[in-house]
Amino acid sequence: MNYVITGGAGFIGSHLAKALLEKGDSVKILDNLSTGTKSNLDDILDKVSFHDINVLDYQSLEKVLQGSQGIFHLAALTSVPESYLKQKDYHDVNVKGTENVFQIAKKFHIKTVFASSSSVYGNTKNIPTPESEKRDPINPYGMTKLQAEDLAVRYSEHCDIVGLRYYNVYGQDMITGTGVITQFYQNIQRQKPPVIDGDGGQLRDFVHIQDVVRGTISAMEKNIGSTFINIGSGTVTSILQLANLFIKYSRVDIKPVSVNEKEGNVRASQADISLAKRLLDWKPQTTLEDWIESLFKS
Repeated sequence: MNYVITGGAGFIGSHLAKALLEKGDSVKILDNLSTGTKSNLDDILDKVSFHDINVLDYQSLEKVLQGSQGIFHLAALTSVPESYLKQKDYHDVNVKGTENVFQIAKKFHIKTVFASSSSVYGNTKNIPTPESEKRDPINPYGMTKLQAEDLAVRYSEHCDIVGLRYYNVYGQDMITGTGVITQFYQNIQRQKPPVIDGDGGQLRDFVHIQDVVRGTISAMEKNIGSTFINIGSGTVTSILQLANLFIKYSRVDIKPVSVNEKEGNVRASQADISLAKRLLDWKPQTTLEDWIESLFKS
């Protein structure tokens, strides 16, 4: 199959590209490298067609997307704190850029799988959360994902669009990222304590990158029409528990320290993954604790 991945130089996109190549698919990668990096593609650059294009550039985007048999739309700005400071940029990329992709998918009747987010739920009290839950995001980033989903509903009248509500994706490459796992790992490596927001009681659903990739490919390959699907582990870990797992397996004699909690922080997030199991014949295979333990094995 001939696929295009927008945001293909990012964390999820680069892993997805490698998995598709291993299956024998043809891959075009579209990324303006504002957050992604070509180093993520070092071992496959000679096997893919790379295009340095912004999703806001409709004409250039159309040239790359037309003729493909499926679009994985992962290009997005994703930092919750930054979304408060750059609300226009987040709306432009995550909403206008997504609509550009959907317009082209509609024009050429191309199935599209796109990255939504568990952020669309906000502070839901229904834990674990099914896809039918009311969407009520509490930060600008989550709002852009909600708007992208609303666009998906409108354009799905013309072509299949599957929105995957990713939870907290992690993996080996994230030890050089900016998320909480990266921060904890880097601090531990420097013999410094993990820094937690508030009391650390926030609950998160962490799902491994390889599980995410398998679910994403299945969403493209399965004939399931247009829908939204949670992609998470179905289990929760508190931020304090996460910090203590890093301390446990690193065997560093330190304790977490607390700082004031950031604005827009969801209190509890856990996926109900029963729909993913049923529609995608998928379930997660990697546990967070096993992965953290593997980081510190000599």
